[in-house]
Amino acid sequence: MTSSSKRKNESDKDIAANELVPDPAAVAANEPASQELNLQIHLRKIPLLSNLSEEDMARVKADLRIRQYAKRDIVLQKGAPGDSLLFLLTGSLQVIDVTEDGRAVGLRMLQPGDFFGEIAVINGALRSASVVALTPVLVALLPRATALYLFSHSPPVANQMLRFLADKVQRDSEFRSLLSIHNTSRRIYTFLNLMKEKKDGDVHVVENLPTHQDIANMINTSRETVTRALLALTQAGIIQKGTHRITIVKPDELQKLIQG
Repeated sequence: MTSSSKRKNESDKDIAANELVPDPAAVAANEPASQELNLQIHLRKIPLLSNLSEEDMARVKADLRIRQYAKRDIVLQKGAPGDSLLFLLTGSLQVIDVTEDGRAVGLRMLQPGDFFGEIAVINGALRSASVVALTPVLVALLPRATALYLFSHSPPVANQMLRFLADKVQRDSEFRSLLSIHNTSRRIYTFLNLMKEKKDGDVHVVENLPTHQDIANMINTSRETVTRALLALTQAGIIQKGTHRITIVKPDELQKLIQG
């Protein structure tokens, strides 16, 4: 690759939507229709877009842009205009805010299929937080005008957005209650309880566990305190730690610790 070609590839991060997930067989046979079908199936894996009408899906595909970011890149900058709704296609992101003393505070993690930037899109305000790539990522950007059209004209999208915003309000309320707990160990236990998901077989897990430092930043404590608390839970047989994952083996015991 020539140096000029390399510079072009590095500077042009935008990818046309119909280039996102080409089907290998279609590429070999030079069949654009198959590529378009493959893209539509891929977009329907995004929960917010899964039940779009064919007409609305065509509109989304026409307006959608795909952008790639390297690890540690800023995907969204706090204070920037809310000109698009974003979808995470691959990789992992973290929503962060910066305190007045310059500390980065992790607010939540984003995984493939999640959307973000919705508040600034809805009310036309500036971005209220930054989003950083924890891994190399692909992100889809839907222009604000198209997103607002879907919110007002597509009942499936509107219903999902209402449920999402209601859940977000509830999570934020629970998180504020968590931060009011004076005992740091109980804050950590409560954080795990809020992050857990119930899987098949009634198994409680915390997927994509943030680093100990990120947890500490989120709940206003030290990394060492987080490490000690998780080690104590592991030694007591209440949790099992894996790579970026925790299985809560004894949820009832964890609940007792939360209640003090």
